[in-house]
Amino acid sequence: MFEMVIGLEVHIQLNTKTKIFCSCPTSFGEKPNTNVCPVCLALPGALPVLNIQAVKKAINFGNAVGSTIHKKSIFNRKNYFYPDLPKGYQISQFEIPIVEGGDLVIDFKDGSHKTIGITRAHLEEDAGKSIHHGGESHVDLNRAGTPLLEIVSEPDMRTAEEVILYLKKLHSIVRYLDISDANMQEGSFRCDVNISIRPKGEDKLYTRAEIKNMNSFKFIQKAIAYEYNRQCEAWEDGRYDEEVVQETRLYNEESAETRSMRGKEDSAEYRYFPDPDLLPVILTDKIYEEGKIIPELPDAKKKRYVSEFGIKEYDACVITSTIEMAKYFEEMIECGADAKLSVNWLTIELQGRLSGGTGVEKSAITSTILSSLVSRIKDGTISGKAGKEVLDFLVENNGGNVDEVIEKLGLKQVSDDGAILAIIDEILANNQDKVEQYQGGKEKLFGFFVGQTMKASKGTANPAKVNELLKKKIG
Repeated sequence: MFEMVIGLEVHIQLNTKTKIFCSCPTSFGEKPNTNVCPVCLALPGALPVLNIQAVKKAINFGNAVGSTIHKKSIFNRKNYFYPDLPKGYQISQFEIPIVEGGDLVIDFKDGSHKTIGITRAHLEEDAGKSIHHGGESHVDLNRAGTPLLEIVSEPDMRTAEEVILYLKKLHSIVRYLDISDANMQEGSFRCDVNISIRPKGEDKLYTRAEIKNMNSFKFIQKAIAYEYNRQCEAWEDGRYDEEVVQETRLYNEESAETRSMRGKEDSAEYRYFPDPDLLPVILTDKIYEEGKIIPELPDAKKKRYVSEFGIKEYDACVITSTIEMAKYFEEMIECGADAKLSVNWLTIELQGRLSGGTGVEKSAITSTILSSLVSRIKDGTISGKAGKEVLDFLVENNGGNVDEVIEKLGLKQVSDDGAILAIIDEILANNQDKVEQYQGGKEKLFGFFVGQTMKASKGTANPAKVNELLKKKIG
């Protein structure tokens, strides 16, 4: 049997207003080759100037994952031909990255945890984009020079599940810090998956293959599964040394296969050297200290929710998984909604009704609306079952006033003793034989009387009140 050894290189586009070495905007979706300048185009005499905001965002990230922040870091030239990066090299960090070390804790459904080490996080510039139409290729340089933070993990992951949990946790932290929109569809959060196999029980690291530029959790899982099987089959057939080589591979979504793209270069082949146009980055004490000021992150929120609101740790994990969900939950609490009820109606009922992966922040059911619904269930105005009907109506009609919908649907619970007793008396009168059986010891019949009362009231009777009055009536 074999185990996987997986490490990730995650590229995050930082949400600065301008590029890392010039003042061109970083806005997405503009007309091709409009957000460019002499620096982007590598014209003779054009010199790069470092964007300090990119540095600050990198420091924020490093402090969020317990890294060492180097007060002195260096930018290097990585000599590699990019067809969509005019310079013919990439400005990156090699010997001394701005962020080094750190770790990230992933959470499993069974309540267990695992720590994944972070090797480094360094700043670099993104390349442009090649667009292929039939036999022609076009280059859009709008993206060239967009600041990237490349986060390199230790090879600590052993399953696709761990990879996805790591990526989702990293995605969440980046969004909490507000250093990137982390939009996977637009390519601002993407990763390279480095995977190798080894016999279980061994510590040796074998040849790894790199699966390049993945930006979908679903396809990352499929690519890992395919690559694991490919390497295992090669080992078992005695073809491992021949077929598993250090290379970069691409994942084909249609065939669900990885295919060789090129041989993987070692760092020496990139001929790194300090960029002569950029001085070393020396952090001032002010910038260094400001970088320590970060918002409450997912793990801290999770711990606070458990202690402050008494909710389960797994539920707290779900709520804090995205900053949008956490904000929604906190807004519900601020509106006076019960915390434990809010968890259920937010994470199960509302999310279960959102289609196409719509986030709660884009739902027509605002936190104020859901809070009002939860409060009406808590105070007994409507039952939990009726609450689902109200929520269905609100979703279908893109929101609305909870109290008005309750009245419109006639779902308001009856808590008046007299009205409920009248129904109970009629039920008991029509089922005297069952009353005698119940009083004779068949206690399970109590549920029958409750059910008949609720049915007769068309679900509007308060269940707690029904139970209370029935017990008084038949003992």
